[in-house]
Amino acid sequence: MTSSPAVPATEAAAEAQRAGRQRPGIEVLLVLGVSLGISAISSWINFLDIQTRGGFRHATATLNPSTSPREWVDLSYQLLGILNGVVPAFLALYLLWQSPALPGFGIGVDRFRPRRELLQGLGFAALIGIPGLTLIYLARRLGINAQLDASDLADVWYRYPVLVLSALQNAIVEEIVMIGFLLTRFRQLRWRPWTAIGVSAVIRGSYHTYQGIGGFVGNLVMGAIFGWWFTRTRRVLPLVIAHSVLDIVSFVGYAALHGRVSWI
Repeated sequence: MTSSPAVPATEAAAEAQRAGRQRPGIEVLLVLGVSLGISAISSWINFLDIQTRGGFRHATATLNPSTSPREWVDLSYQLLGILNGVVPAFLALYLLWQSPALPGFGIGVDRFRPRRELLQGLGFAALIGIPGLTLIYLARRLGINAQLDASDLADVWYRYPVLVLSALQNAIVEEIVMIGFLLTRFRQLRWRPWTAIGVSAVIRGSYHTYQGIGGFVGNLVMGAIFGWWFTRTRRVLPLVIAHSVLDIVSFVGYAALHGRVSWI
């Protein structure tokens, strides 16, 4: 009886890496299946439900709801929800790290350009935020968007820290999964750049349809701009920073000003 020759460890590792690169489509389906893809389907169901019950004119969407009147219970669920929300981003980074193994996970998650990327992120926040608020206001006036309540948390000691963490979680998972991971895998599948950007942007808009037409359109445009930037630069951190700033300002600003300013 003869035995096959042993395969060197380096060759086996290279073969495993090649095999991993042959399954980007499966990875995309699985990552979306445990994160934003399911959210998109759920959001469309909610959208159709509201539309068939009179539309969004009298609808309200609460972005950070309270879970319990008991502080320790509410805080526990809030932190658990944030942890659960950010895990898909870590999964995406792990898969990117495995195949191919590139610095910064191949999407620019590193500390090489902190000052420059901070300024870029702030610039994107201004570029997206001001027109975005206008779009949401107009969509609400037209009755095609829900009234957005950015926070339903009670005025307790953990209110603002939880809102900041929630904003960071949204930014991390959306930009790493929808931009960094998805566009990298679409490129490996040899999709055309604008096809990949368009699909990513439509998915992003879709999991915001619970807010109405304005939420869909605004986030679709944001996804297209962010996708274009990433395709040119392969740097995702400015987008994470921009998204974090937008959500922190929205969540914390709403919590601080609601009931004190008439139009909020």
